[in-house]
Amino acid sequence: MMNKSDAVRIRGLRVRRGRTDVFSGLDVDIARGAITGLLGPSGCGKTTLLRSIVGVQKVSGGTVTVLGRPAGSADLRRRVAYDTQAASVYGDLTVRQNLRSFGRLIGAPASDVDRVLDAVGLRAQADQLVSSLSGGQGSRVSLAVAMLGSPELIVLDEPTVGLDPVLRAELWEVFRRLADEGVTLLVSSHVMDEAARCDRLLLLRAGRVLADTTPAGLREDTGEADFDAAFLALIRREQAA
Repeated sequence: MMNKSDAVRIRGLRVRRGRTDVFSGLDVDIARGAITGLLGPSGCGKTTLLRSIVGVQKVSGGTVTVLGRPAGSADLRRRVAYDTQAASVYGDLTVRQNLRSFGRLIGAPASDVDRVLDAVGLRAQADQLVSSLSGGQGSRVSLAVAMLGSPELIVLDEPTVGLDPVLRAELWEVFRRLADEGVTLLVSSHVMDEAARCDRLLLLRAGRVLADTTPAGLREDTGEADFDAAFLALIRREQAA
């Protein structure tokens, strides 16, 4: 039975890509109302896990339960938002036009457009074409789309990739405000220092969970203050076992 404090419960997840097993029996829990960082190197299975949670990944076994329902259930479409790593907005429309269009698709109230514009700091750019925005502003538009309709779970695939430190910090401030309001966020990244901004950490390598912990717990367990060094310490421990 799913713990009511969990937004996501995964048991025995199996996913194959061609002849390769991405996951061969993965078990994962994601706590409600917190920021969980899904961290690990490129190719470790982060995006596949996120796709499994939002119900767009073909799986070969196991169960994925999201907010008490099977992943991909129709009634989750307004409760779960997914911001993909690739651009998910239209460059030839303005920021406001994008938000209105996506808002109508999910049945979000018209007032949501101004709310999310303010939340991501794009009110001044609302009537600019998305193609004219900087990379960081474009990332904010995608995040704004994900926030439409006040979802309970927001799944973000490498939302800060390629951004400068200032823009990354500003986006994480938005993530923290959402979590403080009770939204559950699952944020993937291969930038290990972003672990410090999360409430909980899931560290993946080659389709396996190396650690399910907190930032403080990871440092204490490995004796490393630097998160890159901590992750490498976990790998060395696994290899020695």
